[in-house]
Amino acid sequence: MKTDKKILTLDKQLCFALYVCSKEIIRKYKPILAPVHLTYTGFITMMALWEQDNLSVKDLGKKLYLDSGTLTPLLKKLEAEGYAKRTRSEKDERAVIITLTEKGRDLQLKCCNIPQKMQCCTNLDDKNTGLLIKELHAIMNTLQQENRR
Repeated sequence: MKTDKKILTLDKQLCFALYVCSKEIIRKYKPILAPVHLTYTGFITMMALWEQDNLSVKDLGKKLYLDSGTLTPLLKKLEAEGYAKRTRSEKDERAVIITLTEKGRDLQLKCCNIPQKMQCCTNLDDKNTGLLIKELHAIMNTLQQENRR
């Protein structure tokens, strides 16, 4: 069987292109998020909580694709900033519920311009950004369906 070794170059790998783009986008977020004392992971956590407040750590982790070992120190930082608070569930003592504080809810308005700033960094217009997000979600869904089999 004849094999084309050129297929193993980095520039032909979807995973490598996504990896580098992800790293570079996250790096671009750093100075944009610094004034509000958030990391990229803190920002996506806040976005998840702005979408749906009062989430359990378990549900938040599922939504963000983060394990509790990553999420717990992050939530402690958000709590120290005064953006969120952690409380034990009254229904299940084992569950910890994350709730936005007033300061955390107010932060949403301060962050509304961040997606536009990031979009400018990519040179993508609204249409192409939407198409790319749609394609990436399709890939995510395909990969997740494969994992469930």
